[in-house]
Amino acid sequence: MKNLNKWLLGLAIVPVSFFVGANHASASQVVSQWYFGLWNCNIDGRPAQMQWYVVDDPQTNCSGGVCSTSSGVRVVGRFSDNRSPWVKLAKRYSNASELGIRYLGNEQDNWYLKYNSNTRLARGWTTWRGNRYPLQCQKR
Repeated sequence: MKNLNKWLLGLAIVPVSFFVGANHASASQVVSQWYFGLWNCNIDGRPAQMQWYVVDDPQTNCSGGVCSTSSGVRVVGRFSDNRSPWVKLAKRYSNASELGIRYLGNEQDNWYLKYNSNTRLARGWTTWRGNRYPLQCQKR
């Protein structure tokens, strides 16, 4: 009888452990996008670098002394103009060949890139103080 109880308990634990792990997302499980990775760029004639990657982003919410944590991920971007310190970028939108970017430096603005998968080049523009400047990036 003891062996039967242990066997039945084992059958109950296996499905529970399967479903408990099913809700956990991690950065390594995200489908890659064309803009992910490190890019060598040219911004109005100056060398620059851009990088996009995914990080784990768990969220914890507490109410009445009870806390719950959900797993999640988020896309992180950054840009370095002519070896200057990295500045954060945010993804505004993306599709199979376009990326709308929000530059999050001191003077925030919207940027745009259109990707050509044949050449692995993305061309577009930045804006600064209301003026557009050319931006070209090559995937490393």
